[in-house]
Amino acid sequence: MTNLEKHKYDVVVIGAGGAGLRAAVEARESGLSVAIICKSLFGKAHTVMAEGGAAASMGNVNSGDNWIVHFRDTMRGGKFLNHYRMAELHAKESPDRIWELEVWGALFDRTKEGKISQRNFGGHEYPRLAHVGDRTGLELIRTMQQRIVALQQQDARDHGNAESHMKVFSELTVTEIIKENGKVAGVYGYWRESGSEVLFDAKSVIIATGGVGKTFKITSNSWEGTGDGHALALKAGANLVDMEFLQFHPTGMVWPPSVRGILVTESVRGEGGILTNNVGERFMFKYIPEVFKNIYADNEAEADRWYLDQDNNRRPPELLPRDEVARAINSEVKAGRGTEHGGVFLDVSKRLSAEVIKKRLPSMWHQFYELAGVDITKEAMEVGPTCHYVMGGVEVEPDTAAAIGVPGLFAAGEVAGGMHGSNRLGGNSLSDLLVFGRRAGMGASEYAKKNGENPVSDAAIKAAAARIEAPFSRTGGENAYSLHAELQEITHNLVGIIRTGSELQEAIEKIAAIRARSANIAVSGDRKFNPGFHLAFDLDNMLLVAESTAKSAILREESRGGHTRDDFPGMNNKWRQVNHISSFDGNKVSVRAQALPPIPKELFDLFDVHELEKYMTPEEIAKGGSN
Repeated sequence: MTNLEKHKYDVVVIGAGGAGLRAAVEARESGLSVAIICKSLFGKAHTVMAEGGAAASMGNVNSGDNWIVHFRDTMRGGKFLNHYRMAELHAKESPDRIWELEVWGALFDRTKEGKISQRNFGGHEYPRLAHVGDRTGLELIRTMQQRIVALQQQDARDHGNAESHMKVFSELTVTEIIKENGKVAGVYGYWRESGSEVLFDAKSVIIATGGVGKTFKITSNSWEGTGDGHALALKAGANLVDMEFLQFHPTGMVWPPSVRGILVTESVRGEGGILTNNVGERFMFKYIPEVFKNIYADNEAEADRWYLDQDNNRRPPELLPRDEVARAINSEVKAGRGTEHGGVFLDVSKRLSAEVIKKRLPSMWHQFYELAGVDITKEAMEVGPTCHYVMGGVEVEPDTAAAIGVPGLFAAGEVAGGMHGSNRLGGNSLSDLLVFGRRAGMGASEYAKKNGENPVSDAAIKAAAARIEAPFSRTGGENAYSLHAELQEITHNLVGIIRTGSELQEAIEKIAAIRARSANIAVSGDRKFNPGFHLAFDLDNMLLVAESTAKSAILREESRGGHTRDDFPGMNNKWRQVNHISSFDGNKVSVRAQALPPIPKELFDLFDVHELEKYMTPEEIAKGGSN
């Protein structure tokens, strides 16, 4: 293409959420040139949906907290399927990343002593979430954008051009990662407004594209969450790990329709909100798993006392890890004890005054009052599980965030797998973005400095251009919107919160049929302002994600974390040792089992051996961790 727009950078970051921006800052501060590509507007990242806070064991509210406790909580939440090294790095480095944000201008809520305030969240033993009301993710994005601008202003002073070494490319879709000589050479995509194509030559590429929620019918994710990074990595030859583990956040709004799927932050429960069914029963006491019974209260009196005296009472069961709460709500609805609209009630108005609710949960109050006419200071909300987060993602090397199998490719944030195991604790997402965003920036920078130019060939450009043009060259083909609706029905009904082998097999067959039909998607009109054109590429990505999820789920014959098999309802200690690795041959996704890296002895010894007996085989216990 003679009119192809071309750019050259040391590091290209795909995604402008918390992980992408933190990676970009790290790469620029190492002296390299950086491009930041975002699919939508700069600042409109899914990070802003993380409202409750960022988990970091600073010990500001309870001095008993430290990285060891945070590490243990994270491993418990993930049912010990986490990559131990990622959980360790995250627990150790999160406090520094929060203090760093404060230095860069983040305005956290404060304790009476003037320290960064921290609140309670499900699965965390101590108040651990640094927060800004209930809009913490927004503050993180604002602060990171401010840091980007500060670096650009420095470049303007040093080089005479603010965008000489770091530039943001908004509303640009990446369609593929290009490799030459077996390693990353750049990325290819198009401007969403005009459809004109763009090539970025790059020594290293960081994927930070977030999640996959739009693969499902009911989700808290906005329109961007179509699994782009997962699919780009697969197509480039990388692996995905444990794609069966999707988190259905327990409290998404189910009514009224104007707010269906919108998240009710876990901080509503952290501040005292209770869950009840349609007969007024506070039902969570019935659903405390055996492994958590010494931590969570089994009666209302003790649960209520905990809010005033946490040292001498067990936690309310509303603050169980998200997978447990989501399954409990699902069970109540299936038993006929749900609301008229298929949810349960969440009420914070009986515990907190209107003034306190508006102070501590301002965004929650405002958005539901304005969008739905629901006043949470006076009435209960109708909530239920909504597809929120994917624990599975690109298989990476923990210390560098390098994608296994593709030199020059890195991944961080929700698109990367391993950190959260089978279930993510609330609040760990924001600190995950910061910890591994920084490490991805470090890894990509080190790689770029060690590796010279790797130019993109004319043949690769021609092939990438042909793939973008393909939907316009077909006539009378399939409609992308119809196929997307069919896919969402399949995932919702057959690969949702409760799964069975027969339904998963049916889903695999139906997804394969949609993939075959998607090869005939035809797009009418031209490229300008054409949403059908965009969806043709988004759908291809979502099909790869759905195939990876269903094929991984059918192989895991147990229930663990976000993955529940009705035909295999219990956890199986032998399955704890297994990761599922998805790869793509250009035609179909294949999934294989891979041994989980064993926990080293020094981390093994941080747990009570009797607790580990609930998760590990006798052979693992006897070994006592790897040396």
